[in-house]
Amino acid sequence: MTHYSDVIEAGCDEAGRGCLAGPVVAAAVILPEDYDFAELNDSKKLSEKKRLQLREVVLRDALSYGIGIVTAPEIDIINILNASFLAMHRAIDQLQPRPEMLLIDGNKFNPYKGIKHVCIVGGDAKYQSIAAASILAKTTRDAMMEEYDKQFPMYNWRKNKGYPTMEHKLAVAEFGTCELHRKTFNMEIQLKMEF
Repeated sequence: MTHYSDVIEAGCDEAGRGCLAGPVVAAAVILPEDYDFAELNDSKKLSEKKRLQLREVVLRDALSYGIGIVTAPEIDIINILNASFLAMHRAIDQLQPRPEMLLIDGNKFNPYKGIKHVCIVGGDAKYQSIAAASILAKTTRDAMMEEYDKQFPMYNWRKNKGYPTMEHKLAVAEFGTCELHRKTFNMEIQLKMEF
């Protein structure tokens, strides 16, 4: 794990882009200079228990962090790619001090006014600030989906978190969609049905 430059850098990542329901959530994190916490890694490679432990480490150690949320209705209006960028922008809006460089996990980004950025494929395995953002985004979104599960238990979001699992798709086939489903994905849901 390394730093990209000698300026104030913020790592940015999102969670929930491939889901059929719920928001897309992004986080932006500024870690102290020369910070090194070896366990910070891509949140997808960590157990849920480990992610929650590392979330507390990030919240404790970060110089600044922000969490941005874009709802399913917003996603339907601007599409999931733009929603992912908007969620990151909303997270960056919250950072103090203002970063001078944004490290973006992935290969595309809508520039944030006045701040340089670099896109890094697999960045959450290369930069701890991106890994920290990945963990905050994932744990925040998971907690939201667990709360939504209480309102809509038939989809078992407590377990599948809104991703297009077979169980989730079968539940949509039986019960239809709800207001938290991304309506622009309805056709995709139907096309992916496997009986």
